[in-house]
Amino acid sequence: MLVAESRPRTLDWKHAGPLLFGDWGTSRLYVLGLAFYYTAHASVYYLAVMSLIMAGVAWGYTIVCRCFPDGGGVYSAARKINPLLSVIAATLLLCDFIVTAALSAVEGFHYLGVENQTVVVAASIATIGMLGAINWLGARAAGRFALVIAVAAIIASAVIGVLCLPMLPEGLRTATTHTEGVDSPWKMWESLVRIVLALSGVEAVASMTGLMKTPVEKTTKRTIWPVLIEVVVLNAVFCVALNALPARQSTTVADYVRYEERMGLSSDLTLPPGATADQAAAFEVEKARTEEVKDYRQTAVKVLAEHAGTRMLGEQGGRALAIASGIVFGLLLLSAVNTAIMAMVSVCYALAQDDELPSSLRRLNYSGVPWVGLLVACGLPAGVLLFVHDDKALGELYAIGVVGAIAINMTCCAMNASLPIKRWERVGLWTLAAVMTGTFLTIVVAKPHATIFAGSVVAAVLIARLFVQRAARAAAKRAPLPTPAEGWLEELRQAPAKLDPAKPRIMLAARGRDNAEYAVDLARKRGAVLMAIYVRTLRVLDIAPGQMPRVDSDPLAQETLGTVAFLAKQAGVPFFPIYVTSPNIAEEILDHTVTFGCDTLIIGKSRRSMFARRVAGDVVGTVADMLPEDVSLVTRAVTHQHEHGMEHADSAAKTGQSKQ
Repeated sequence: MLVAESRPRTLDWKHAGPLLFGDWGTSRLYVLGLAFYYTAHASVYYLAVMSLIMAGVAWGYTIVCRCFPDGGGVYSAARKINPLLSVIAATLLLCDFIVTAALSAVEGFHYLGVENQTVVVAASIATIGMLGAINWLGARAAGRFALVIAVAAIIASAVIGVLCLPMLPEGLRTATTHTEGVDSPWKMWESLVRIVLALSGVEAVASMTGLMKTPVEKTTKRTIWPVLIEVVVLNAVFCVALNALPARQSTTVADYVRYEERMGLSSDLTLPPGATADQAAAFEVEKARTEEVKDYRQTAVKVLAEHAGTRMLGEQGGRALAIASGIVFGLLLLSAVNTAIMAMVSVCYALAQDDELPSSLRRLNYSGVPWVGLLVACGLPAGVLLFVHDDKALGELYAIGVVGAIAINMTCCAMNASLPIKRWERVGLWTLAAVMTGTFLTIVVAKPHATIFAGSVVAAVLIARLFVQRAARAAAKRAPLPTPAEGWLEELRQAPAKLDPAKPRIMLAARGRDNAEYAVDLARKRGAVLMAIYVRTLRVLDIAPGQMPRVDSDPLAQETLGTVAFLAKQAGVPFFPIYVTSPNIAEEILDHTVTFGCDTLIIGKSRRSMFARRVAGDVVGTVADMLPEDVSLVTRAVTHQHEHGMEHADSAAKTGQSKQ
């Protein structure tokens, strides 16, 4: 007998919505400032058009989620059309997540009030490293923190939105359909494409469906539409209010045109190397104003909070609101960094599971985290920050990934005749595909740095894929080895298939040969049935469905359970292995111990540090608190060192402890 389970569907729309907002809603924190930077008082109309596109894409994703209820998003949609296309689509998502992590970190520290660019970059890289260390431990607290911060950000946005309402008449009065320097059809289209960052984060909902409560279609709609309404409505309010700021009302030429196109300043609004004397003189005149421009471009919502708060609450109230909102939005952006890192890990894991990338990317550590993929996911955005620092330049790298992924997703769903999509829905998907493809091609042509960045990442992934495929073909040509008669997996398969109801039952949830010998000896003396449970955690998003670990592809689980099976067979003890995939180790141990009627539970006492237990959770403590009184608990120290291929326990802990 071998029990195998997958993660339960526990994600309700009330939880999925804030998580989606944590990805999608963060875009306003930099899109609003960039919209005014590129189009000045015409930004109201550009954001209105972008809102229509956002609504269309959101509708498209309700169909995507309905067609792929087990998760996957663009990777799953493209996989049904062509494996190579799915790899390219996943890589474009990877590009999106790389820049998401870098940009969110930089903007997060801007909102927290850090002004020095060198300090911002150093702090951003350090934060990425710290988040990597936390995720190494498989911390579940990060998800709860993200949920709390997302809810706090929604409340803060609503408060600022209400305070901005008196500014709307003046903002609407100053709004114009055209602005100087952005008047040709190509310039207008290019400016619209520049703010397509507002779409960033919507793809995240497609990766949640594998955990959503059924019916997934209903849960998805309840998740997407409230978030869309919040994003569109508050984006509109903030955009109009930004037009009404006294310092912005005098703007007649878009600041991007004024400073970068006409004065030749760099993207961070500083003098480029080799500037002429005339440029230097002009810059000195404009220097104070460029600092104001960078302020609203980087932290538009915080600027609005201070101005609107001052109007309604006085100077001290406005300043306090700006500081509080800056902290909340800064933490929200740093939380988005964490989400992006784990999303990158998920992409790498999915590609490795499908043998598109090296198998090392699917190696899991004790906490269920693909640790090689985690190192890659932290290294890539940190590397980007070494070369690109400011929000505007990062924003230009950003859009190509998310737009490319959405374009491929809409196209693949529209052309796949096997999906349950109505004719009018296909027409809508084809329309969205055409718009997003046109946007993607515009970015490719108009943003050479973004094209080089995305092209380099795609090329690197395809080269790695080529080497993986060559290695697989070379291995296939070798003479196949005969299946061994013995081995850990074979030991598990030989376990009996029926339980003897007359015998007592013991559950072993401790790893290590010493613990296995102790459990087998105890079962032999009592004439009991021995059961051993191995809970494999997997802390990645559902980038590709059906990629849960299995015992036949989990060497550590085979060794752990196989060791017990081998020793039990030698001692003549009936043995039943249980392999479970779940995010909650303690709950699974408790559930299976009670379900199978065990009267004794042997559990390992980890030697991890107190910090690690605090961050990742203390399994033993949770089990001890919740275990029924009629079940005896034996805790034994366990190490993670190997001796002749088997883990062994601390010999000093052989006596154990019991809870009666």
